[in-house]
Amino acid sequence: MGKKYAEKWKLVNREKAYQVDEAVKLVKQLGVAKFDETIDLSIKLGIDLKRSDQQVRGTVLLPSGTGKSKKVLVLAKGEKVREAEEGGADYVGGDDLIEKIKGGWLDFDVVIATPDIMGQVGRLGKILGQKGLMPNPKTGTVTFDIKQTVSEFKKGKVEYKNDKTGVIHLPLGKLSFSEDKIASNLRAVFEAVHKAKPSTIKGTYIKSILISPTMGPSVKIDVNGLLKEVEA
Repeated sequence: MGKKYAEKWKLVNREKAYQVDEAVKLVKQLGVAKFDETIDLSIKLGIDLKRSDQQVRGTVLLPSGTGKSKKVLVLAKGEKVREAEEGGADYVGGDDLIEKIKGGWLDFDVVIATPDIMGQVGRLGKILGQKGLMPNPKTGTVTFDIKQTVSEFKKGKVEYKNDKTGVIHLPLGKLSFSEDKIASNLRAVFEAVHKAKPSTIKGTYIKSILISPTMGPSVKIDVNGLLKEVEA
């Protein structure tokens, strides 16, 4: 533990679960790097990792964005190519881009595809799958509604899914964001994950929530407080 980290560590009550606004105010004081750190969100889920019907996955539009511009690639043909361009896609194409990706090109953050081209996109399964970039109907990245989908991802729509330990990791924005912007992003993610609760889960679904600057200590959020908000 470095000196700066140790100093910030002392500001956090490790025994306390903070209300959202209080936690956000505190986390903005915990940055230790000279650059504008990302605020990381971790949500521990009470799911059975062996059951496929308890995997949690979806997308959520962060009201305040992530603070980072995403490069969006669209695989489509015909009229949908124009729609993708109008929506603000960074790269648009079909077989030409598929071949380029096969050659090792991966300079993009999101891949959106129309259903009628998924037969060709399927050949990229190993390449895109390993990077978590494979288009999927569950996350809205396989769609004919190209223009709106591209626009949403450019504005701050993000994909979430639990990892092998049952934890969802997402960026909530930058440390330079206002408290209101960070809090609104956090509440949006919580509500989306809450609604995505698998029907087969018994017991506690959301076990814990932590937020932290990328290089700083974490702050525990009061889950019950958020539950009262979304269930009100």
